Amino acid sequence: MVPAGLLVARGLDGPAAAFAGDALYAALIYVVVAAVSVRARSAVVAAVATAICAAIEAFQLTGIPAALAQSVPAAALVLGTTFQWTDLLAYLLGAVSAALVDAVTRRAAGSSRGAPNSPSSGARPPHPPGGTPSR
Repeated sequence: MVPAGLLVARGLDGPAAAFAGDALYAALIYVVVAAVSVRARSAVVAAVATAICAAIEAFQLTGIPAALAQSVPAAALVLGTTFQWTDLLAYLLGAVSAALVDAVTRRAAGSSRGAPNSPSSGARPPHPPGGTPSR
């Protein structure tokens, strides 16, 4: 995912490339949030990832990320530099797409993030009936 994001950010031009890069950024944030909170449902992880991205986008309104990027150019890759409302839509699309991929791949593997029957749900396995068998 990181190589795809860097390819879009550095190898392509135009608004579509910027939109795709922002969507990939949100998908990467989704992966990080999912790795930290393995028991959370995919929809919750997508909402948290979208909120993080929106908070970073709103932070750009302060001008601090642009000033920081002057002295640390790599900061522009993480924080961006200018607010654009279309970025918010790209973040939502990226996080929801990541959640769908997560749900489909987990279902195909026979698991589901945070569902009551999954190992990540925290539910205890059922006890054998009748306790310990006697000999």
